[in-house]
Amino acid sequence: MEDGTNFTYTNNFGGNWAADPIQPFIPGGKAQSWSPRVGSEEWTWGEDVARGVNLGGWLVTEPFIVPSLYEKYVNNSQNIVVLDEWSLSLAMGSNLTSEMENHYKTFITEQDFAEIAAAGLNWVRIPIGFWAIEAINDEPFLVGISWTYFLKAIQWARKYGIRIYLDLHALPGSQNGWNHSGKSRDLSVLFLNLNGVMGIANAQRTLTYLRIIVEFISQDQYRAVVPILGIVNEILWSTIGETSVQSFYYAAYETIRQSTGLGSGAGPYIAIHEGFQGVNILGSFLSGADRLALDQHPYLAFMGDTSSAWAIATNQSSKAFGVTLGGEFSTAINDCGLWLNGIGPGSSNPECPTWDDWVAYNTSTIASLKQITLASMDALQNFFFWTWKIGNSTVLGTSSNPLWHYKLGLQQGWIPSDPREAVGHCASVLGSSNIFDGSYPVTATGGVRFEGLFIPQAGAGTIATAQTSSHEFPPPSLAPSFTGTQMALLPTYTATGTVKTLFAPIFTAASSGAAGTGWNNSADNSAAYVPVAGCSYPDSWDAVNASLPTATCTG
Repeated sequence: MEDGTNFTYTNNFGGNWAADPIQPFIPGGKAQSWSPRVGSEEWTWGEDVARGVNLGGWLVTEPFIVPSLYEKYVNNSQNIVVLDEWSLSLAMGSNLTSEMENHYKTFITEQDFAEIAAAGLNWVRIPIGFWAIEAINDEPFLVGISWTYFLKAIQWARKYGIRIYLDLHALPGSQNGWNHSGKSRDLSVLFLNLNGVMGIANAQRTLTYLRIIVEFISQDQYRAVVPILGIVNEILWSTIGETSVQSFYYAAYETIRQSTGLGSGAGPYIAIHEGFQGVNILGSFLSGADRLALDQHPYLAFMGDTSSAWAIATNQSSKAFGVTLGGEFSTAINDCGLWLNGIGPGSSNPECPTWDDWVAYNTSTIASLKQITLASMDALQNFFFWTWKIGNSTVLGTSSNPLWHYKLGLQQGWIPSDPREAVGHCASVLGSSNIFDGSYPVTATGGVRFEGLFIPQAGAGTIATAQTSSHEFPPPSLAPSFTGTQMALLPTYTATGTVKTLFAPIFTAASSGAAGTGWNNSADNSAAYVPVAGCSYPDSWDAVNASLPTATCTG
C-alpha cells in the first residue's frame, strides 16, 4: 500500500485485481467471477445485482461511526458543544488539517476495498460533503482534502473491480438538520425550507456543486468506476414539502443532463431519495427521464418489521419507475448503540446493554440476526448496507454499534460470507404478480440491449410538458411561509461566477494529461451561482429568523 505496508489479497469468488501505474486507466479488476470487470464489461441493470456497502463516516464524519474522533474533542477548552462535523472542526482549531487528514488516511484504506471485494460485494456507496469543493463565509470544514481521498477511492475501486455510487451527503444549509448533513439544525432552518429565506440560494449553490462533480466523473477516465451520483441524501420531505423537493429534483436532473447529454454512457445515473415517504410516492415522477434511479433507506431500527413490504414496494417501483436501490439499511432492530441518535444520553431502551454487548451473543441470537440480514438484502435486491465499519470507542474499547458494522458481522456470523445466500429468501411472502423480471422501463436504463450492444432509446429523456411545468425551479411557493409575490423577494444568487474545476489525481509514471482536465464537456460553459455583488445575505445556515427583504437586491 501507499504507506509501505503489505497485505495478502485472497478472493474465494474468482475475483482478481488489475492495476498499471504507467497506464492507470486501463480496465481494472473483477470483484467476483459473476461481476462485470470495471472498464471493459458493461454493468447491466436487471441482470447484474448491486451488492454493496456504504463507506459511512469516512469523508463525511458521524459520531456513532467514528466515536474516537469525536471523543477526543467532546470536552474542549473552548466550551464548544460538539455534535457534528461543523462543531468538531471548530473544536479542532489549529489541529483541523492534521486530525482530519489522519482520519481520512487511516479509517478507510486500499485494504478495505480488497476485503469488500473478497466479501462478495461489488459496489460501494461513498458519502461526500460539499466542502470537497469549497466552503464559504464562516463554514469551518476542511476544504478539498476529502476529494483527494475520494480520488484514491476511485483508484482502489478500479483495481479491485468495485463500482462507486457517489452520494452528495451534506448540502449547504443542511437538507435534513441531522449531524450527517454537516451541521445539526433546528428542522425549520433547512435548505429549500418552509421558513428560512436562504432556501433558494442554498439550492442554487448546490446545483453548481452537482455540475462540478458530474463534469469530473463523466470523463472517460472515471465514468466506468462511478456510474451513479446521488444528488442529495435523505432530504426531509415532510418538512421541506413535496413541491419544493420535486422542484429541486427536476432542476438537478436538468442541470446534470444538460451537461452530460442523454442515453447510456452519457454521464452517471442520477439517484434521488424518496424522503422517507416510500418509493411509491415517486412512481410517476418525471416519467421518461433518462437514467433516473430511486433510492430508499428503510431501517428496521426506526420503522419496525416491514421487510416483506420492502420487497413488494421495490418490485413495483422497479417495474414502474426504474432502477430502485436500497441505498442504506442495517441489521439493527432498535436504536441502541453509542451516539446512534447523536451525541447525548442515547436510547432509553432497557435492552440496550444486551444488544450492545456483541461479544456475548449466543449462536441462536447470531442465527436470528443473520435471518434479518438475509431478508433485508433480498427484499431490497440492489443493496448497500450501512456501513462497512464502525470505529472503536476509546471509552468503551470496542465497537459501539455492532449491528451497523458489516465487517464485524461478517467475522461474527450475522452477515453472510456470501451475500448471494440472500437470493430467494423473500419468495415465500411474495405473490407471483409482485415478482420483478429484470425488465425496467427502457428510458430508465438509457436504451435497449441487442446482442451485447446498447441501442439508444428513442425518446429517452423526453418528459411530458405537463410534468416539467409543474416542477419549475424556483418553485412557485415555499408554502406556508412564502407565496406568490413574496417569492420574488427571497435572496437568490446569480449565475455570473467562475466555475471551479475538481483536480485530478497525479500519477508520476503516467503520461502528462492522462488524468483528464476535470471537465468533461467543453461546451458546458455556463457560469456558477454566486452572491450578487453589493448585496448582503442572511446566514445561509441560520436564516429562520431573518426578515423577508422588502425589495429585490440587484447590487
